[in-house]
Amino acid sequence: MNRVTRRRFFSLGAAAAGSALAHRSTASTANPVVSSQAAIAIIPSISTFDYHQIELLDGPMRHQFDTNHQFFLELDDDKLLKPFRQRAGLKAPGEDMGGWYDNDPAFNGTGSFHGFIPGHSFGQYVSGLARAYAVTGSSATQAKVQRLVREFAPTVCSRFYDDYHLPAYTYDKTSCGLIDAYRYAGDANALKVHKAATEAVIPHLPEKALSRKEQYALPHKDPAYCWDETYTLPENLYLAYRLSGDPRYRELALRFTEDDLYFDPLAQGENVLPGEHAYSHVNAFCSAMQAYLVRGSQKHLKAAQNGFAFLRTTQSFATGGWGPDELFRKPGSGEIGASLTKSHASFETPCGAYGHFKIARYLLAVTGDSRYGDSMESVLYNTILGAKPLKPDGSSFYYSDYNMEAHKGYHQDKWPCCSGTFPQITADYGISSYFRDADGIYVNLYVPSRLSWRQHGANLSLTQTTEYPHASHTEMVLKSDRDVAFAMRLRIPAWAGVKTALSINGKKSAVELTPGSFATVRRMWRDGDHIALELDTPLTLQAVDPQHPNLVALSHGSLALFATDPGDGVIQRSDLLRARQIAAGSQDWEATSEAGKLHFKPFQGIEAERYRLYHEVAG
Repeated sequence: MNRVTRRRFFSLGAAAAGSALAHRSTASTANPVVSSQAAIAIIPSISTFDYHQIELLDGPMRHQFDTNHQFFLELDDDKLLKPFRQRAGLKAPGEDMGGWYDNDPAFNGTGSFHGFIPGHSFGQYVSGLARAYAVTGSSATQAKVQRLVREFAPTVCSRFYDDYHLPAYTYDKTSCGLIDAYRYAGDANALKVHKAATEAVIPHLPEKALSRKEQYALPHKDPAYCWDETYTLPENLYLAYRLSGDPRYRELALRFTEDDLYFDPLAQGENVLPGEHAYSHVNAFCSAMQAYLVRGSQKHLKAAQNGFAFLRTTQSFATGGWGPDELFRKPGSGEIGASLTKSHASFETPCGAYGHFKIARYLLAVTGDSRYGDSMESVLYNTILGAKPLKPDGSSFYYSDYNMEAHKGYHQDKWPCCSGTFPQITADYGISSYFRDADGIYVNLYVPSRLSWRQHGANLSLTQTTEYPHASHTEMVLKSDRDVAFAMRLRIPAWAGVKTALSINGKKSAVELTPGSFATVRRMWRDGDHIALELDTPLTLQAVDPQHPNLVALSHGSLALFATDPGDGVIQRSDLLRARQIAAGSQDWEATSEAGKLHFKPFQGIEAERYRLYHEVAG
């Protein structure tokens, strides 16, 4: 069902928008605050909550968010601004950041990646901080965001992009940061700086979105000039249009929408993902969604839906991760299975998880399909929650490793792209957990959290307590200042078994719990109501691809299990399917085979030990 309402305009005047932003009334990913001049074709009936309405409670998600928030709050401003000041010919005090972030004229795309994309992730750091402010209301965080925007403004100039490898890439990240500084951190000047930054980059952009193949066909000094990502630009250009009403942004979004080689064939059901760079082409799905929301283009909605379906059915590992060596592979080739012995770069984790969550939120809001939530859950527990924390020297977790001889470690380069998306996705954990419509709420992720909102005049909060997915149940307690009728929708994963059960105030509910849907509980809710959901969670084996049917991963519901003492022999399928937790709620699992005991952990439990996701099986 296409859960949208169609409107010509979504009006909130500029003064009202500024006031709302100043009070942390943050806009949803799908429905940002917009100018009264911006013509918007479609407003989904489902939306995210504001960032500050969801509090993550004690647990790994809260820990990751707090760690990243504090890390970027403490980063030195001069270091962050140095490459921009240098390239603008201004005084540039402070130390170099290092790695990809620095200016280095010696970089040529074939040796060291020091100086690869100077200042590339600045906008993402600003974005992560702006979202963190929206979550926490920290005055120090807001002040840092506004200070960085203020100090960045004098550096904005077209010469920054002279002889610059990826102008569209870095502008896109800067654009996101300035947009978020405006709509989440109340920086009234950020849109003015954004306009200047847009004009500065335009002379350095091509006439249309170019694929990498098209870029390689052009004259270039070294391969890095062929890796730009103009096809990701429309999402933020449309968002800038919606915030400012400036038609210039809409025109630029149209100019850089890659219909010819990407969205047109995807809309027609042609899988054009193989051979493309994985993360950036998933990120481009979000540009298609903004084309749908702003222009009402059904073609672009279909392209995003089809592309995501191809991603999930032909490209994904059992973890929900995708894109070994950052490339999509040809279905039927067996290349995904072959990567288990050829590569340790299985999934570009913070970037890929960020892009995956973002497009899944768009599609869930438009369609109401709970299976987009299933995919978010898989990526959450099996990839990003296992990412190692950033180090002060810029050491960053980059790839999840699914090799048959796997290990977990840091990327060889300092301050790579994944250092920018990591704070963004952890700030987005809350808004990915719950959604709303006029009729009620959607519980999308089962995580320790507290949602606060108003419904039909009542002030409510829902506190969720759970050890999911290490335990198969979650409990929620509702607080309300009055009795109120609304719908609470609980995501029932597509893998859920027949013993899945729901109780309200200790009594079993008769609500239908259909796997792969939201179960709707519509009633008069009262203060103190208690909801308990028990998920029937099966053990399953998933082959890496059809060409390698005997290379399988063990999963418990959405949770992939990694062997921490993998042997080299063949294992019986039945032995893997008899794996059991060593204790209720434990992260440790055991299975017994002819070779002895096998021990398993989820990805977040892996530290320095060797591990294996896929096993050769018989039987």
